[in-house]
Amino acid sequence: MAMESEKKPAVSNAGAWGMNVVSSVGIIMANKQLMSPNGYGFSFATTLTGFHFTVTALVGWVSNAAGISVSKQVPLWELLWFSIVANLSITAMNLSLMLNSVGFYQISKLSIIPVVCMMEWILNNKHYSKRVIVSVVVVAFGVGVCTVTDVEINVKGFLCACVAVFCTSLQQITIGSFQKKYSIGSFELLSKTAPIQAASLLLFGPFIDYYLNGNSILKYNFSTGATSFILLSCALAVFCNMSQYLCIGRFSATTFQVLGHMKTVCVLILGWVLFDSALTFKNILGMLLAVVGMIIYSWAVESEKQAKLAPLNSIRLESKLDQEDMRLLKDKTNGVSHSDLELGQTKS
Repeated sequence: MAMESEKKPAVSNAGAWGMNVVSSVGIIMANKQLMSPNGYGFSFATTLTGFHFTVTALVGWVSNAAGISVSKQVPLWELLWFSIVANLSITAMNLSLMLNSVGFYQISKLSIIPVVCMMEWILNNKHYSKRVIVSVVVVAFGVGVCTVTDVEINVKGFLCACVAVFCTSLQQITIGSFQKKYSIGSFELLSKTAPIQAASLLLFGPFIDYYLNGNSILKYNFSTGATSFILLSCALAVFCNMSQYLCIGRFSATTFQVLGHMKTVCVLILGWVLFDSALTFKNILGMLLAVVGMIIYSWAVESEKQAKLAPLNSIRLESKLDQEDMRLLKDKTNGVSHSDLELGQTKS
């Protein structure tokens, strides 16, 4: 019986998650040093994101030119609207951080999880078990305890937060749907969207940053240290973007959001270790709740997966048994002579 060989992915599921967590935490630490007033005071977040996508696009172009990755056809209009949504997500997040208190900004980020769940239910008819819903609530509550402090709301900030949450959720769901719809790999899709995002962010980014902080990037002193951290941030961004597309393509936007909060826990711990940030009992309790919620979520998703695979495994087992019976019958028939078959007898 011919066996179909499945092509193993170059990066395992654990490797994809590990790459995302390490690169995300690393880029936060690098940007903290780059943007901090005590560091290099580079306060141009939107333009920096444009630099990130420029380097990512360059890596994608080199990969395609070298034949490491294969470019697949995706309609230009779909790439354009996806890039608009992704850039609106970045810009709205920056505006939300500027206009809102840190507490409300963290709450708006936490609200991405239920919004993603709702959008997947509406767009993809995806349903969630009670165990998954409970685990999501535990994770969100735990991260909220860790990060939410003061909460102040204003109209402009609230609108920016709504746009940021909606666009971020839609972007992450679209990444997975594009990969399935066009049978395109994560890096190939990223290579197609990165040039469009880079061009638009480099064009409009300096104006957005000037509105946010009143400083012009043309007047910034690009010292050797600042340039080195910008290059480090760009290098980490390539792995961060790549692993994000990789994780969402293999799992789902909801899983990416839930387990992605492990990065928040890591950032709090590293901030305490490297930057002498305060780590209170409230932070520790919130982190423990978040980790417990992530464990429950992983267990719930795995249980659902096994429940769905059970009927298929049963069918495969029955098929295997039928094939075994046929093989035994064939072996028994081959061991009987032609004359005995005519007499209806077998040799003892």
